[in-house]
Amino acid sequence: MSRATLRLLDKADKEILKLPRAVKGAIYDFQHKFRQDPESPGLRFKQLKGHPRLYSARVNLDYRALLLHAGGGDYILVAVKPRQEVYDNLDKFAYQINPVTGGIEFLDLLTIEETVVLTPPVSPLSPVPPVPPMSQASPVPSAPGEEIPARPEPLFAKFSAETLLSLGVAGPLLGLIAKITTEDELLGLTAYAPQLTGEVLLALYDGKTVDEVMDQVTAPVAVEETVDADDYQAALTRPATVVTTEDTALQEVLEEGDFGRWRVFLHPAQRKIVERAYSGPARVSGGPGTGKTIVALHRVKHLVERLGPGQGKDVLLTTFNKNLAADLRRRLFDLAGQEVVKRVDIVNIDKLASGLVSATQAGSGRQWIDDTKAVIEWQGLLDELGEHRWDPEFLHDEWSQVILGQGVATRAEYFRARRAGRGRAISRQDRAEIWKLIERYVMRLDDRRLWTFRQVAERAARLAIERARAVASYQAGQVSSVKLQHESGICYRHPYRHIVVDEAQDLSAAHWRMLRAMVPEGPDDLFIAGDTHQRIYANHISLGSLGINIRGRSSKLSLSYRTTHEILRTACRLVGEDEWDDLDDGNDDLTGYRSVLRGPEPVLTPYPTWAAELDGIVERVREWGGGSIAVCVPERQMVAEVENRLGRAGIMAASIGPDGPKLIEALVHVGTMHRFKGLEYQRMILAGVAEGLLPGRRVLAFEKDDPLRFRRESQRARSLLFVAATRARDSVVISWHGAKSRFLP
Repeated sequence: MSRATLRLLDKADKEILKLPRAVKGAIYDFQHKFRQDPESPGLRFKQLKGHPRLYSARVNLDYRALLLHAGGGDYILVAVKPRQEVYDNLDKFAYQINPVTGGIEFLDLLTIEETVVLTPPVSPLSPVPPVPPMSQASPVPSAPGEEIPARPEPLFAKFSAETLLSLGVAGPLLGLIAKITTEDELLGLTAYAPQLTGEVLLALYDGKTVDEVMDQVTAPVAVEETVDADDYQAALTRPATVVTTEDTALQEVLEEGDFGRWRVFLHPAQRKIVERAYSGPARVSGGPGTGKTIVALHRVKHLVERLGPGQGKDVLLTTFNKNLAADLRRRLFDLAGQEVVKRVDIVNIDKLASGLVSATQAGSGRQWIDDTKAVIEWQGLLDELGEHRWDPEFLHDEWSQVILGQGVATRAEYFRARRAGRGRAISRQDRAEIWKLIERYVMRLDDRRLWTFRQVAERAARLAIERARAVASYQAGQVSSVKLQHESGICYRHPYRHIVVDEAQDLSAAHWRMLRAMVPEGPDDLFIAGDTHQRIYANHISLGSLGINIRGRSSKLSLSYRTTHEILRTACRLVGEDEWDDLDDGNDDLTGYRSVLRGPEPVLTPYPTWAAELDGIVERVREWGGGSIAVCVPERQMVAEVENRLGRAGIMAASIGPDGPKLIEALVHVGTMHRFKGLEYQRMILAGVAEGLLPGRRVLAFEKDDPLRFRRESQRARSLLFVAATRARDSVVISWHGAKSRFLP
């Protein structure tokens, strides 16, 4: 008996997920047996004819595993196919070591050819024979006077085979690539092609030059050494060969779990962002599922390892949402282990601010309230004063974003404060009236012993800035600050040496002022990951105006690893064509944002009433039967209504609270769109996407009276819809009752 190592090749997991449940269970049993003894008679392990490295082994009566032999006892599971399909199509399996990346690539040419349905020329006169392979292509004869329709020009006709190969495109696909004439054909190929091939072709299709593709796509993944096309053992060690050897990892794939979590694989282009030395603050942006969080986590690991051994928490990893912070802790532990986690402070931004304020006894004896309760207090004040000109949400945002966000302390400072992104312009007289209302509001909170989280953030920013000034003054006046710190017992240093921020688009100006003061300015001080298309809170800021200069140190990710092309295309239409900021007084867009994964088109379903829509949710969940399923709705009271309706149908459902799903094992998770930030599911239902609910009636009321504010609030609603749709990995259903939302295509 001889033991073997069995690895799972990247992209094989996607195909395994599509297999029947019984087959997936058999695969899990098979891989255990194969590792113990590949020569076990029951596995019927044998080399395939004409393939020196490709073997098959029995999974069950009807399915066979295809295994690539890397040498010695190392094997790679590259596919699981029906038994007859394996033996009927031996000439359609190809594998190689990519000469550019040095990584192992496996190609199922039959599946790729069947997926890429080439568009035939259309003739009103007579059918035209199908186009033969390139090697057999010849002019098609025509009858006298008959007009032969021309095939559209292939998308990549101007690129030679040598050029494509130099960019890393897989050689066995060149013939098929030369025939592609439409985007759908291209996407069909990239769904099954090796990742670099797909990225190169998509970048060329988007209009990038060969030099740009070489620099931005190929160079980051190319290896410097000469690649031996036969050394598969060496290829296994290279980053471009994405494999896993863990039994538990394969089990998560087979059980349709969140396999994106276990694969903390860092694409070489992302690794370049992670390991780069920056002269100051740096930012990475990109749409949902492009790996921003993975990049942030690897950046934390890189910074800690570069610092070397130590006792304190020198690195801060923060985000806006409390349950996202808990998730980041778990993922960093899985990625880097306890020794790295011990060196990192992982906390959501409001808890960080609260801890700083609590340490000074400021605000002691007060109850801290969130934005929802703060707006209720504003409404109470306006009712008491009989004030109807300003609405409570507007005043709360003006106070939070402009006054607290910028640290405005006096009426005169407020008259000079920037109001970028705040909607309608207001006069000097308006500012005077607003200032009086804010003074009355703060007095009201003081009388009731209340303090908003926005006040806490502003107070924390002031404290952090005061400490930073003290540190700078102390260090400027001392020959050896380390010696004096030791002698005095006082720590005259910044709290952190590096700060990494995830979901940066949701932080307020006060948060950023606090963070800027908590780390010394210099190389690699701040690393920021975010996407303004996913901004679900009213925090519009300019990093440059807050002392955080990211110019020249920004990177953008464009390839989604989570969701399908079909879901992505619909989600991008939901975003609309408005301009979106880039956190620094510029514009951002989703140009080039794409996925090479394929799946069913999202389903849009109308219902006459909310009751009928609830019945439709039950039917859809029953139809799906299993996997991870979620239902999101635009308003809070709808959560309980969905949960109750599913419960009456005998379907276990659980709502999502501030700390995540209240019952993880429930078949269906239900929550408002705000609650789904950072979560992922196989299948999503976006319910109640109706006019008056998304955007809400409150937002619609601004359409005539305050067009700029209406546009800003509409963007937030679009962001919510965009975030919700892109939580789905495989399937999305969007439903409504009555009139559908204006955001829907």
